Amino acid sequence: MGHKLMKLIFLPKTNLVQILAMALLTLLIAIMLSTKVVAGPIDTYDFPDEITKVRFQHLIYELRCPKCQNQNLADSNSPIAQDLRQEVYDMLIDGRADMEIIDFMVNRYGEFVLYRPKVNSLTYFLWYGPVAFFMIGGFMVFLFVRKKDKTPTELTSEQQQQLKSILKDK
Repeated sequence: MGHKLMKLIFLPKTNLVQILAMALLTLLIAIMLSTKVVAGPIDTYDFPDEITKVRFQHLIYELRCPKCQNQNLADSNSPIAQDLRQEVYDMLIDGRADMEIIDFMVNRYGEFVLYRPKVNSLTYFLWYGPVAFFMIGGFMVFLFVRKKDKTPTELTSEQQQQLKSILKDK
């Protein structure tokens, strides 16, 4: 190993530059091949007006892909997300209201498709749990701070003697 390294160091300058250039090129190619290409779905839809287009974009950003863990319909590349984008588009072109489309999706896929689930008996904990935990934590801190013993403790006779001797010295 050391012998090869010594040969590399004492190579003529042009060979060393060529080797370094090849190593750099190899490194750059390896980096380029190892990176992941991220691209969003490209769907083209013709809308009758700008309002319908804005409604479509709002709906596909508000509805979650049933297959993906945490992606909305707009960002997901899964086949079901493509189908659901087409379904939303068809419903908008048919003249359905946003709530009708959302209700259709919820009836078909459950509340999971909503990024902001409706407040009902099943989602109370989801909506009010963080506030309750914050209030309980604040109450616990209040009790902890308040519980600290504020009454002065009595000194023993030995401690009183030590205190008197210290104060006499000054």
